[in-house]
Amino acid sequence: MGIKKHNAAIKYIGVFLLTASVLLTNFYAVRAEDTGTVGTSAQAAAVIEQNSGRVLYNKNADQELPMASTTKIMTAAVALKYGNLSDVIEVSATAAGVEGSSMYLECGEKITLENLLYGLMLLSGNDAAVAIAEHIGGGVDGFVELMNKTASELGLSHTHFDNPNGLPSDTHYTTALELAKITRYAMSMPEFVQIVSTKSKTIPWEGKGYDRSMTNHNKLLGSLEGCIGVRPDLQRRQAGVWFLP
Repeated sequence: MGIKKHNAAIKYIGVFLLTASVLLTNFYAVRAEDTGTVGTSAQAAAVIEQNSGRVLYNKNADQELPMASTTKIMTAAVALKYGNLSDVIEVSATAAGVEGSSMYLECGEKITLENLLYGLMLLSGNDAAVAIAEHIGGGVDGFVELMNKTASELGLSHTHFDNPNGLPSDTHYTTALELAKITRYAMSMPEFVQIVSTKSKTIPWEGKGYDRSMTNHNKLLGSLEGCIGVRPDLQRRQAGVWFLP
């Protein structure tokens, strides 16, 4: 059961960091196609064109700010770059016990990298992020090195990762524009597009008499025609990344 290519047209990437009001409102503000002034209450924002990378809108787009759960965009991209979707991973006690949002992994549970990626992006699983990091990088530190290496390869000079899940750290930051570039890179991977555009997913749950059901936290997938991703931060409302139709 592999991931299929997604054929939806991709036009714009919108990024909002440190919002002061509901992210959905900010999304529509930047997306407006009238001739009036376009703005957002987010502290920083950027909208770029997927194909060309052309910047269509920016507000403090080069300001270094926390990226919260949008970190997982790079986590997924690095996992897809270096890993195999069919890999079977045994969940460590460290991964199972990580704080914050979770897909409820259990120590000793065996699960494929593909299913971990669904838990990472649909449920914003911090536990999935650590399990992925331990498998791909041999540990969180090794995986973070790959994240920062990839950021350097993308030419990003105002981005630094300390962890794979976005938990707060003084030296874990990006900018609205560079997060848009990370997303553009991730969205060049058909497997990533398929995952973030999935509204719900049911996967096996080892040791249980039932499956694990996941519903995508990105509410825009069901409310905005043409939206196919990517990653809202729903807990602290610090950041959000969307594809605009």
